[in-house]
Amino acid sequence: MQNTEFTRPGLPAQLKRIVIKAGSRVLVDERGCPDHVRIQQLADELAEMHRQNFEIILVTSGAIAAGVQAMGWSKRPVSLPELQMAAAVGQNVLMNIYAGGFRQHNITLGQILLTHDDLNHRERHLNARNTMLAMLRNRIIPVVNENDVVAVDEIRFGDNDVLASMVSTLVHGDLLILLTTSDGFYRTENGLMKERISTLKNVSEETLAMAQGKGSAWSSGGMASKLKAAQHAAHSGTPVVIANGLQSGIISQILQGIDTGTLILSDGNRNRLRARKKWIAFFHRPGGSVIVDDGAIDAIKQRGNSLLPVGIRDTEGSFAIGTLLNIKSTDGTTVARGLTAYSRDDIQRIKGRRSADLPGLIGNYRSEEVIHRDNMVLME
Repeated sequence: MQNTEFTRPGLPAQLKRIVIKAGSRVLVDERGCPDHVRIQQLADELAEMHRQNFEIILVTSGAIAAGVQAMGWSKRPVSLPELQMAAAVGQNVLMNIYAGGFRQHNITLGQILLTHDDLNHRERHLNARNTMLAMLRNRIIPVVNENDVVAVDEIRFGDNDVLASMVSTLVHGDLLILLTTSDGFYRTENGLMKERISTLKNVSEETLAMAQGKGSAWSSGGMASKLKAAQHAAHSGTPVVIANGLQSGIISQILQGIDTGTLILSDGNRNRLRARKKWIAFFHRPGGSVIVDDGAIDAIKQRGNSLLPVGIRDTEGSFAIGTLLNIKSTDGTTVARGLTAYSRDDIQRIKGRRSADLPGLIGNYRSEEVIHRDNMVLME
């Protein structure tokens, strides 16, 4: 591997595995059609990285736009069946464009289509990871997109920024690059963009409030979406750069450590979270919450204990055994997440009670812990 030393503070000294997400606004022209010139430029940039022995995973948008053009429609459809039909047609069109762009560099691509449910399910999660790693070992570039044809609201990522952050966490990426049409994240004042922020140590609620831009007719994400995705990736140990994908040579500039775009720093969790706990923390969607007292919070955070029923004040939502729950303080702050051993109805019966009392309170006694520490991840 070619070793590249970086001068930009916050970037690792050496990078190997890089996840790059190209949004619809980067890949689609003003008519809503795939921009063949821009896609070729992207292929050329990634091919140069490939030549330098970087491991690359490309997360792409643009399938629906490609399908709309192929169908001869004048605008993006609204109904779910038509959107999914456009995606089915467009995936093939988009991959053919990419394949043509990489063919001259003798690089093989492999298509991977995912839903949130694939990564939520432990076995499919591991299969997806193992497939991507096998492709990287064989010098194949995985091209990842959401499987729009089968995705419904319950199993959608929401947008490909979220998908990219999850893929980065899945493969333990060294860097995530989110390519958009903005030069990065800008500080705002009275609703006006003032200056580009070079580096963010964390993504706060105040930061999200400053985020400018919504999705367009051809994209579902905006700057707020990218910041939330960056927050996810950074918390799992991967730094993120949000940069202008329309700028020639932008990826090379980032890899050279040039101050371009906005760098969101990793918070260093990479080595602290085991693979299973990353799966719990980042690939599940919470199905409810338990409200706990200060004693329970102290036991969880300071002593690494499991959550016992005695510390539970209340529940939020309706959930079954095995559901991922937010563990919240009485002021509503999420301090941890974990997989529950009891349903909502059972927790309502045993909350505030000693573990020794449980067998006499419920018929399906399972364990003295509501959430075992091995199935729990701290979130702050």
